Amino acid sequence: MKYRVFVDGQEGTTGLRIHEYLAKRDDVEVLRIAAEKRKDQAERARLLNASDVAFLCLPDAAAREAVALVSNSGTCLIDASTAHRVAPGWVFGLPELAPEQRERIRQSKRIANPGCHSSAFILLMRPLVDAGLVPTSLPISATSITGDDGGCRKMIEQYEAGDDPGLNAPKPYGLKLAHKHIPEMATHSRLDTKPIFMPIVGPFYKGLAVSIPLHYSQLKNGADAEALHAALVQRYADEQFIRVMPLRDPATLDEGHLDVEACNDTNRVDLFVFANETQAILIARLDNLGKGASGAAVQTMNVHLGLDEATGL
Repeated sequence: MKYRVFVDGQEGTTGLRIHEYLAKRDDVEVLRIAAEKRKDQAERARLLNASDVAFLCLPDAAAREAVALVSNSGTCLIDASTAHRVAPGWVFGLPELAPEQRERIRQSKRIANPGCHSSAFILLMRPLVDAGLVPTSLPISATSITGDDGGCRKMIEQYEAGDDPGLNAPKPYGLKLAHKHIPEMATHSRLDTKPIFMPIVGPFYKGLAVSIPLHYSQLKNGADAEALHAALVQRYADEQFIRVMPLRDPATLDEGHLDVEACNDTNRVDLFVFANETQAILIARLDNLGKGASGAAVQTMNVHLGLDEATGL
């Protein structure tokens, strides 16, 4: 059996990468829209309703419009925008979120693909909240260093041009403290308060690392680095795409530095706990376009269809 799959918004970085994954498969028939009909509502509606799975790789408003075009109850939508990540009736497309999440993904026809920063943040934070180590009321702050592919097309083009010396150094952004990933970070980590989050874009194409600092004095049940690390190990023991790296192991570093690009071209997430006697820093590393976007979307499609999650990845 071949599954019919359509990518609405196939020209962007996420859509193009999804097409690359699908091109390696013989169990998928990719439905394509002619370039001159990309904005033809009737043609888009036809392809969306002809699909077993449709990926929405669109801006938020356009993604909402695409949902309204679907009348076929058998079409599963996987939305890569931020439009539906905390919306009622939509399932968050992070299979590793909780033990019951895969079944929820299998049963749903409306799945919201997580953001890259939020995936890293949630995979660190949710197990610690579930284990009773991090209070839901604790105000959390986080930073993320990311390659330019996590930005808009204009940003990517500016970095690729290489003619602006102002882009040679990392640049913090999201300084209005309203980054679009913050609501899903709080909701799906089960935090009562939205975290303070500051991403930093660097002069490299892809790779991402989110870091979360914690003081043991703020945690519950006398939690320390060993307890935090153990909770992550227990949660992800059977996960093929998540590696919990050894606690405080200098071998996981590059001469004392963390290699942000080490998960590039994979669907893998590496989780770290670095600590001293009173504090810890949690770090999650992934490929923006792999587990941070397109790879995650394909993994979620596999879960929904009841296939091996690693198919095509």
